Amino acid sequence: MVNQKHAMAYGLAAVLLWSTVATAFKLALASLAPVQVLLVACSSSVLVLALVLWLQGRWRAVFRLRRAQYAQSLAMGLINPCLYYFLLFGAFDRLPAQEAQPLNYTWALVLAYLSVPFLGQRLRAVDIWAGLVCYSGVVVIATRGEVTSLTFSDPLGVGFALGSTLVWACYWILATRDSRDPVVGLFLNFLFGLPFIALACALTAGFTFPSGRSLAAAGYVGVFEMGVAFVLWSQAMKKAENTARVSNLIFISPFLSLVFIHFVLGEVILPSTYLGLGLILTGLWLQQRRVVAREASLAHG
Repeated sequence: MVNQKHAMAYGLAAVLLWSTVATAFKLALASLAPVQVLLVACSSSVLVLALVLWLQGRWRAVFRLRRAQYAQSLAMGLINPCLYYFLLFGAFDRLPAQEAQPLNYTWALVLAYLSVPFLGQRLRAVDIWAGLVCYSGVVVIATRGEVTSLTFSDPLGVGFALGSTLVWACYWILATRDSRDPVVGLFLNFLFGLPFIALACALTAGFTFPSGRSLAAAGYVGVFEMGVAFVLWSQAMKKAENTARVSNLIFISPFLSLVFIHFVLGEVILPSTYLGLGLILTGLWLQQRRVVAREASLAHG
């Protein structure tokens, strides 16, 4: 049933969890290779999503799909979790969390641009301005404020972060054509992607996992970032009377994330991070205004 208060509560819970994951990424990567973190996280996510489906009485839906939908799970699983998280963890492995996290938020703008050729949406002037503002923030963060020098702190790390936004946006465009239940679809994507991650781990970092904080953090990422947060956000979208109001909650996440990064990881937050993040969020806000206006016009016929 539609209930805006419940939707906001679910949305806030998801945003709070997402705000912790940049910190969890760095804790996990302290002792584990990116592919090892991905293996532990994906395995944990598969287990928690299976539990959610069982508790919700939807487990049988996993076995009632068409053959083409299982093939779809394989293809989408290679994109997410395999390619997306490989790039994302690679970025966090090379960059401070305060740099990698804001860069990842630009995926929403990439999605808006890719929606033009793939979904037939129109590109307006506000989208161009939003992009200029947003990516000026990327330059500020990536150069740590030394904008005129254009010397990036870690070019490969920045490339991984921006590459992950492209992969994530492509994944969501494909997801718009996915008729499966969202949780069932995500469970199968992760289940089908897991053997490829295990193979990559076997061929590279191996299966020697040090116990302790890093392993626990990798499990946390799988349970909460890949699993529970997605389920909570899906519930928020289902119950929302106004999806734009719920979507705006995501703007809280990067600032909360910096709090955890500072107090848990001990990173000194640079002025360039605040400035760059402000520019990125301003660009996303400009782009989001267009989405809200379109929803309002559709609602009023």
